Amino acid sequence: MTTQQRLLGELIAECVAVFIIILLGDSVAAMYTLYDPSPYKTAYWGVCIVWGLGVTIAIYVTGAVSGTHANPAVTLALATFRGFSWAKVVPYWVAQVTGGFLGAAVVYALFSPVIDHYALAHGMDRLHDGAAAGVFFTHPGEFVTPMHAFLVEIILTGLLVFGIFAITCEHNTMAPQANSGALIIGLLVAAIGASAGYLDAWAINPARDFGPRLFCYLAGWGPQALPSPGNYWWVPIMGPICGGLLGAGLYRSLIQPFMPRAVLTDSSTKTPV
Repeated sequence: MTTQQRLLGELIAECVAVFIIILLGDSVAAMYTLYDPSPYKTAYWGVCIVWGLGVTIAIYVTGAVSGTHANPAVTLALATFRGFSWAKVVPYWVAQVTGGFLGAAVVYALFSPVIDHYALAHGMDRLHDGAAAGVFFTHPGEFVTPMHAFLVEIILTGLLVFGIFAITCEHNTMAPQANSGALIIGLLVAAIGASAGYLDAWAINPARDFGPRLFCYLAGWGPQALPSPGNYWWVPIMGPICGGLLGAGLYRSLIQPFMPRAVLTDSSTKTPV
């Protein structure tokens, strides 16, 4: 296999990984939002578990090909701290956002009649009221300003990447063994959502938010998606980017040096994340 063929496979894998996450995650968001009574309104943990399982399944499907970054913040953190090729960073980002876009398109194909009924029943429309936009992309919760959501995204993504670096650290003798790390990473995503998801819908992944947001912009939501009320669109991009670097840096400086046989660099670019 040539270098170009290998890169193509990695990009396809990254696209597929985010596609799986959005297909399952936005679908459970639709189940939560569009139905009354909702099967999840009194069982929010179920929503979190589905998002987490989406991540787990994506890793099992694509991890052997690309390492399943499935998140631009993770890709940047790996390039900064674990030797992932800088030349691949932007192509990985494009593939990840494309996966989010395609996943949202399929969720829309599944739920479009229900979305239309929801808008009609609530006297809303997409363009002016953003009807059902929360199915696809994130927004601040009650009493949360965009700048506070930016802080939330930094902290939550920092926790995510800190945990990923710990789970995948080759020197961590307490890390999950064999292929069980994918399940633990999925549970980490679920735990973050269960503990703080109502603050801003816990994007913690620029591709998870921007890919579906771009689709919705083209599918009739227009300015409700981009730039969105309060010009919010940049928060789920820059917050996770900053948080991912922070979480990785904290793991590198606070925990990794004290691991058995710890080293300051890790050249692996295939660690499942």
